[in-house]
Amino acid sequence: MTFFADYSEAILWIAGVSLTAFFVSILALPLVIIRLPGDFFVRAPPIARRLSPLRLCLKLLKNALGLIFFVAGSIMLFIPGQGILTMLFGISLTDFPGKRRLEAKIVRLPRVHRSLNWLRKKAERPPFILPKN
Repeated sequence: MTFFADYSEAILWIAGVSLTAFFVSILALPLVIIRLPGDFFVRAPPIARRLSPLRLCLKLLKNALGLIFFVAGSIMLFIPGQGILTMLFGISLTDFPGKRRLEAKIVRLPRVHRSLNWLRKKAERPPFILPKN
């Protein structure tokens, strides 16, 4: 019982972050999935170009946001929420070597692919095209 008394502030913060991540994933994630083009996971990645200072800042913010979503998704594997879909969203926002392979591996999981296409079907959008092995 003293554990809860000693760490009550940390527990409240964790609970608040958990609830926030849960509601953000339930509200925002379906909107993003619906708006993505059907060939998102099979199209060629954009060509890298020289970054201006503003674009570099935006890219850093996008990667930081992706990391936050990835961590939140990892936490949601153990608490209520859409963990794998949130992790996939976080991965899609970040830039790192092997990203496309990792996205393809996750999207090819039958449960993930079914969930993504179920959301898209409800919004009357075409299903995602699966990447080849």
